[in-house]
Amino acid sequence: MEWKTLLASITGTVDQELLVRNEYLVMENRILRNQITGRVRLTDGERRTLAEFGKRLGKRALAEVVSVVKPETLLAWHRKLIERKFDGSTYRRYPGRPRCHQEIEDFVLQFAKENRTWGYDRIVGALKNVGYTVSDQTVGNILKRHAIPPAPQRKKTTTWREFIRSPQNLPVATDFFTAEVWTRSGLVTYYILFFIHVGSRRVHIAGMTPHPNETWMTQMARNSTMAEWGFLTPGQYLIHDRDGKFCPAFQELLKAAELTLIKLPPRSPNLNAYAERWVRSVKEEVLSRLILFGEDALRKVLHEYGTHYHQERNHQGRGNELLLPRARKEGWDDNPIRAREKDWVDC
Repeated sequence: MEWKTLLASITGTVDQELLVRNEYLVMENRILRNQITGRVRLTDGERRTLAEFGKRLGKRALAEVVSVVKPETLLAWHRKLIERKFDGSTYRRYPGRPRCHQEIEDFVLQFAKENRTWGYDRIVGALKNVGYTVSDQTVGNILKRHAIPPAPQRKKTTTWREFIRSPQNLPVATDFFTAEVWTRSGLVTYYILFFIHVGSRRVHIAGMTPHPNETWMTQMARNSTMAEWGFLTPGQYLIHDRDGKFCPAFQELLKAAELTLIKLPPRSPNLNAYAERWVRSVKEEVLSRLILFGEDALRKVLHEYGTHYHQERNHQGRGNELLLPRARKEGWDDNPIRAREKDWVDC
């Protein structure tokens, strides 16, 4: 046999074996693809690899083999690889003065947001104190780029966060929550009125009743604004929703006590988030775990939980500390640590 015939025979055998292998891999790939529901999530590296091999095969061969994506998608990936290779936008320099350093820009934004009365010159002086020298025009350009108005306009607006944190405002939030109590008449729904001081998180249970009518609400307003032991004091802001139980008589008594009432928009529980969070705590930690018999049991449970909430429970919103820690007695540091379980059943 001549060497040409032998070479042709060997080559044909190899080609035939490669065809069989390719057909097997194609069939196996289709079977596996049919077992996968939804899209196949690929990384950028996997897309790059498929795009490089797919370009070698061509669109006609891809139509017979590919099953993960369409042939047009593979070729589009390849075009993006070429565009990225010749993309020089990161090295492109624009005419004019270069933008200031990002750290300086961050300082300008921080000073403008935290000090709403500061003008351009005041911010320039503050930057000079921390070692940066810029012009007032640069400060103005930075604020304009981030849609922050100049000082005369910023002074006229107050954010909700600034309003709550302002010491002179002393906001207090109020709301109701319910508890189911077994009585001689059956299962009765009790409405509990409470106030929460937003700044300190202190909570005051004003009262509870199955019938929160106008007479009861006016009495709660009188009790809460008593000069000697009332929870509310003149000059405070009281946040409340549009519940009909906050009747006009209740609101008039609070206004007469020199409180400013802030009525929330409809369907906006997030604006009374502190009160809503208190309701979640008392229900998850106590009320949902107990079966209460009588109003006295409900009153005692809320009193015990109030003590636990203020003196024994750490609050993440207040630096993970106690609100009203108990005074340490002499000799406490020498005693061993002992755990005491809070038994709500005895309440």
